[in-house]
Amino acid sequence: MNNSPLLTLSHISLKHQRQSLLTDVSLSLAPRQIMTIIGPNGAGKSTLIKIALGLIKPDSGSVFRQANLGIGYMPQRLSLNPLMPLSVERFLAMANTRKKNIDTALGRTGIAHLRRRPLHDISGGETQRVLLSRALLSEPDLLVLDEPAQGVDISGQTELYELINSLRDTLGCAVLMVSHDLHWVMAQTDTVICLNQHICCHGHPEHVSNDPAYLSLFGRRHAEAVALYQHDHDHQHDIHGDVVCEHHHHD
Repeated sequence: MNNSPLLTLSHISLKHQRQSLLTDVSLSLAPRQIMTIIGPNGAGKSTLIKIALGLIKPDSGSVFRQANLGIGYMPQRLSLNPLMPLSVERFLAMANTRKKNIDTALGRTGIAHLRRRPLHDISGGETQRVLLSRALLSEPDLLVLDEPAQGVDISGQTELYELINSLRDTLGCAVLMVSHDLHWVMAQTDTVICLNQHICCHGHPEHVSNDPAYLSLFGRRHAEAVALYQHDHDHQHDIHGDVVCEHHHHD
């Protein structure tokens, strides 16, 4: 693929029962870029992901996806019928894929040893890796991950975000992710988008964490903790992004 954007959202707006869910949201995702969407509950993060995927149609604005863009999607929750016992392998096979792809995906997420285990008999972190494996089955150009570390303990979160980063390098794919885990977001992300129905600010994590809009949403003490954390990881911060902050929005 060339270096033109894989995905571009232009001036996306969406209302539901006269309540505004998203207002004038624009973003552009480049090949191999990790972009993370943060923001409070109800900010429209999952809605924006679903619009990017084409699962929800916005009221206005446009979505451009590069032709033949392969997307692997990891949704927020795994909803399974508890009466239907499924092994990890069988669950992945339901995606209509070849056994070789399943072997590769399980190897990449480090859970080949769980292949025959029932899904209801594995930990939260292992379940998230199964969902990540399913997203990898088609060797996608773009991974879309909605709260990938949900229900995972702190050390498991660290491993999962490091895995996502290494998958980006191995597969050469871009990653569009929703996350609440701000420490890890700030260490492992190229671009952060701070969403609260509209884009409050976006850019390189270090710039965003000093932005007034970010501070008003997450608080100065939190931002200082993140800044300290970044200081320890300054070797990861060699990508510079311009920050665009829009505090005033036009209808």
